[in-house]
Amino acid sequence: MQAEYNHREIEQRVQKYWQEQQTFKVTEDPNKEKFYCLSMLPYPSGRLHMGHVRNYTIGDVISRYQRLQGKNVMQPMGWDAFGLPAENAAIKHKTAPAKWTYENIEYMKSQLTSLGFGYDWDREVATCTPEYYRWEQWFFTKLYEKGLVYKKTATVNWDPVDQTVLANEQVIDGRGWRSGALVEQKEIPQWFIKITDYAEELLNDLDQLEGWPDTVKAMQKNWIGRSEGAEVTFPLVGSEQALEVYTTRPDTLYGVTYVAVAAQHPIALEAADNNPELAAFIEQCKSQSVAEADMATMEKLGVDTGLKAIHPLTGEEVPVWAANFVLMNYGTGAVMSVPGHDQRDFEFASKYGLPIKQVITASEAEIDLSKEAYTEKGTLINSAEFDGLEFTEAFEQIVAKLESERKGKKTVNYRLRDWGVSRQRYWGAPIPMATLEDGTSVPIPEQDLPVVLPEDVVMDGSSSPIKADPEWAKTTINGQAAFKETDTFDTFMESSWYYARYCSPESDDMMLDPSKANYWLPVDQYIGGIEHAILHLLYARFFHKLMRDVGLIDSDEPFKQLLCQGMVLADTYYREDEKGGKVWISPTEVEAEYDEKGRIVKAWHKEDKQPVISAGMSKMSKSKNNGIDPESVIQTLGADTVRLFMMFTAPPEQTLEWSDSGVEGAHRFIKRVWKLTQDTIDAGLVTELDKAALTSDQKAVRREVHKTLAKVSDDLGRRNTFNTAIAAVMELTNKLNKASLESEQDKAVMYEAVNAVVLMLAPITPHVCHDLWIQLGHKEQLDEAQWPKIDESAMIEDEKLIIVQVNGKVRAKITVAADAEEEQIRELGLNDANVQKFTADKTIRKVIFVKGKLLNIVAN
Repeated sequence: MQAEYNHREIEQRVQKYWQEQQTFKVTEDPNKEKFYCLSMLPYPSGRLHMGHVRNYTIGDVISRYQRLQGKNVMQPMGWDAFGLPAENAAIKHKTAPAKWTYENIEYMKSQLTSLGFGYDWDREVATCTPEYYRWEQWFFTKLYEKGLVYKKTATVNWDPVDQTVLANEQVIDGRGWRSGALVEQKEIPQWFIKITDYAEELLNDLDQLEGWPDTVKAMQKNWIGRSEGAEVTFPLVGSEQALEVYTTRPDTLYGVTYVAVAAQHPIALEAADNNPELAAFIEQCKSQSVAEADMATMEKLGVDTGLKAIHPLTGEEVPVWAANFVLMNYGTGAVMSVPGHDQRDFEFASKYGLPIKQVITASEAEIDLSKEAYTEKGTLINSAEFDGLEFTEAFEQIVAKLESERKGKKTVNYRLRDWGVSRQRYWGAPIPMATLEDGTSVPIPEQDLPVVLPEDVVMDGSSSPIKADPEWAKTTINGQAAFKETDTFDTFMESSWYYARYCSPESDDMMLDPSKANYWLPVDQYIGGIEHAILHLLYARFFHKLMRDVGLIDSDEPFKQLLCQGMVLADTYYREDEKGGKVWISPTEVEAEYDEKGRIVKAWHKEDKQPVISAGMSKMSKSKNNGIDPESVIQTLGADTVRLFMMFTAPPEQTLEWSDSGVEGAHRFIKRVWKLTQDTIDAGLVTELDKAALTSDQKAVRREVHKTLAKVSDDLGRRNTFNTAIAAVMELTNKLNKASLESEQDKAVMYEAVNAVVLMLAPITPHVCHDLWIQLGHKEQLDEAQWPKIDESAMIEDEKLIIVQVNGKVRAKITVAADAEEEQIRELGLNDANVQKFTADKTIRKVIFVKGKLLNIVAN
């Protein structure tokens, strides 16, 4: 028997072998079925956290399983390397973002290697390199040529500390998600890509994504937000101008009592010139949150602009108010307000004493418009010739009248807005556009790409180095002096097409090699967090369709299957400081006592032995100091242990609770597998199995092996339920530990069983399985092996164990042929000596037979 399981020695040796043999390097092979497995690429922040480890372990398990199926498997890795955090870190550490980023990449790459992930490192990309973003810039100029890119002045969320634009989702309680500064509404020129041109296709093609979670598809559907409604014109009194509004409820048109416009609407700004109250309100609105959750709950405020609009059907004049609940960058920046049948409009009208009209009624509902709006659909009243109509008919007839009088039209609208890709920070890909002296915007010529971002810079914390250096922007285009754009791309640009670049990362004369891209794409399995359900995944789908439409790829969608892994949680502990604040203590510094249900009864610091307060489980984070360093666990217990724990403790979509005892339990299981294999080897390997000569006990062992193999194959290959697969292998190994190793056929059965165990665990614990596979005498390496074939005949039972009860108590166990008839089983059961002992001198009243399981004799 070999020495005890030594994870350090095994893992270092196996990883060296993989590296030297380039085991995971892959090329296109039209004669093999391909499988492209991809985990979302990490931001190189400096160290891996357990969320990374879980994500990438899932991907590696799937990749290794598919490789054992004989498929041509590609699993690449790269770095989402641009972004504001690098700038902030560079300022803090007094270094350049590039230097900080590249150092982090090297360190994190070594961490990924230590976990044994089977990546094709020849395909590695870092999105901050000119070799990568050159093609992003080229593609942007092609979109510009196709009319899918434009520049306009837009109202944006501006973080005055980070000096950058924020998405609505990055504004929390009116403050920047990173800086905490009060966000301002600011108008600046921005570059946009027309994602709205693809809104209908993005919506419809969700039906193709059968391998995506329904929750993600629903989130994208809601984000795109298709609605059918009407565009209605409200002329302004005494002016040639008119307000265009969009509504999904033209049936309520006769209930309009005012029109509301955004504070930044041109007519509000114009009216503010002679209205100090309105001007002050507009200024106040610049610092309000525009996040949807905040907009829904905030107090509705407004100021009368003094303007009047003409109702298109009644001819009545209604006031025009500037309101904080209307946004300039949504729709036209103006809404028709129906306070009787819209709660937001109701709250505003109630606050400012504006009329509230009822134009919808319902026979089954009691409507009291003094308390709240009635928002359901119903029968029209107080609506001229449309009285008595239900919603659908009223919708069609009112829109028809608007169209006939050229005062409106039926239209489809989307909640989705065009993608603003400009960012005012430095550490990003330069936008490949320039401005001529006459103000005309033109793309940078292809021969001048890439527009290279200078990396040797000094960050002063106040402005972008390329904005601060006027010389950097100077250029010449077609003999004319011009200035390069100093904004950089939103980093979602880089992460929207990286999966495709992996297919031909070496290409230096094209964005993608179509022959290679069309071999590998779409991605067969994509893994990442649910937090990316909308923006990243929607932008990637959009980019894929754009690349298709310029002839780079053939497919419609980038990702066939999507798995959204849950978060990793850990215990949190703290003490209170003198001011009552919480000082968070790492769980690695704490010891705890648990009750019988695993709940913490008390906890204390390992050093001073003084009590600490448990705050329960929460997501691993720096803020609560409850992150567990993967490196320390790898050193102590091994990468295979970490991988096994991650896959066993919870289904992949659910949250995973970190447990030191659970990790140690995973390590003990690996040691049991090691010992089982060593015991089998020491008994003498017998590989020739004579199925015809097997005893019932040997058949039973084989039956358990192949039943387990069938379950694990389904769990890993179809269901992605890694935890139940591992549980099945654990149950099998417990049974194998009790099996005999006496006869030659015992040993042959065990050899088959242990080989199956090693192969079933190979995707999950690849290092130890690689080592055991060699010890089991195989000439080919484990990575060249095939998944074991399931022997259907082995799972067929030729005997059944029948439990015999007398008055509900077990009195005997009899073995019968699998096809034995009920009469034969009754006779065997009744004639059993122990059964007769408990039925003697009694009358048998009834015999209950449960086929294949039970014989219950009722006697008294």
